[in-house]
Amino acid sequence: MNSSQPLAFRMCPRTLEDFVGQEHIVGKDKLLYRTIKADRLSSIILWGPPGCGKTSLAKVISETTKYQFRKINAVTSGVSDIKQVVTEASNVLMNPSGKCILFIDEIHRFNKLQQDALLPFVEDGTVILIGATTENPYFEVNKALISRSMVIKLEPLKKEDIIKVIKKALTSKEGLGDYNIKISEDTIDRIAEISGGDVRTALNGLEVAVLTTKMNAKGEIEITDEIAAQSFNKKKSMFDKNGDSHYDNISAMIKSMRGSDPDAAVFYLARAIEAGEDPVFLARRIVIAASEDVGLANPQALVVATSAMQAVTMIGMPESRIILSEAAVYVAKSKKSNATYLAIDKALSDVANKDTGTIPMHIRNAPAEGMQEFGYGKGYKYPHDFPGHYVEQQYLPDKMLGTKYYVPDENINEEKFNNF
Repeated sequence: MNSSQPLAFRMCPRTLEDFVGQEHIVGKDKLLYRTIKADRLSSIILWGPPGCGKTSLAKVISETTKYQFRKINAVTSGVSDIKQVVTEASNVLMNPSGKCILFIDEIHRFNKLQQDALLPFVEDGTVILIGATTENPYFEVNKALISRSMVIKLEPLKKEDIIKVIKKALTSKEGLGDYNIKISEDTIDRIAEISGGDVRTALNGLEVAVLTTKMNAKGEIEITDEIAAQSFNKKKSMFDKNGDSHYDNISAMIKSMRGSDPDAAVFYLARAIEAGEDPVFLARRIVIAASEDVGLANPQALVVATSAMQAVTMIGMPESRIILSEAAVYVAKSKKSNATYLAIDKALSDVANKDTGTIPMHIRNAPAEGMQEFGYGKGYKYPHDFPGHYVEQQYLPDKMLGTKYYVPDENINEEKFNNF
């Protein structure tokens, strides 16, 4: 192969047997494996993070299938390119099989018009669509295309998978086999760790390390931990703050606080900070958790969270990481109650869906003279005029009498309210 091509490109697998990782979809007994081997592929959308093997899998399919294979990139292509592929696919002389696999990289970049242009040709089988996307296709891809395709979720590669690819690259002639490279198992492990599940990042970093390191006296290119670390800017971020993983990460952080796991809460907070999330956004989520999940089990949690949000707004990063950590840990460690959350949702449901009656006359407002003659405010008992500042009287409408919205949980703070 052309040695000027990047190592990641040269190491792309050619067969399913060469493909590393994603055993849950291309393992020997899995549906996609059998479908490709039998050359009975239908339209699919490959969804996964960068460097997990979407394009490589498409190339494997192109090498395995008997159908014509065309590739376009949604960033640089449009409706005219789709029509050209369809024209060629429909030409018996150019395409005797009458079938064509159209691989569209970054299909989420196509607008609605461009995606709609694909529909009739996917529908009638003129093209078999293979779309690749890093974004959630259920949000970014036309629902009509989704319904006509099988969505396959690819995961970041496991460290052992990346190590396997690195070792193959070090020994194969297509890779770096012509170089006399000395590298320890620990350094290979370190490169795999830094790559963060992205095999392309691992191979690119390895190639930089090899090509920029001088031979030692023994004629070896020795790749140390230090050289490997210098070949990567920093450990690859696990997610894009603007992508689908943004929602997964913040969901995990909230659920960790709700589940009283401060270590997990801080871990997902750190991921969010590393990915460049807005610290005020993170503070708002902590405030919501303090109210929704802690509630009156520890009312101070809302005070701490609100103070943290105000402090983050005033101070900014990087110091705000400390404030966010304090608030997240406090909320995670607090006793939990969602009684007030359930109370307002039940009340809102009743107000929206029931005939709840009218406000009792004795607790209505009577701002103008003469309104009391019609019963406004008549008979109202002022609680402060009674012992303990409490007197029993009706507050709910007649139709809602006996309804319970706030049901205290079994914790010390709410037991105090319950015993009032």
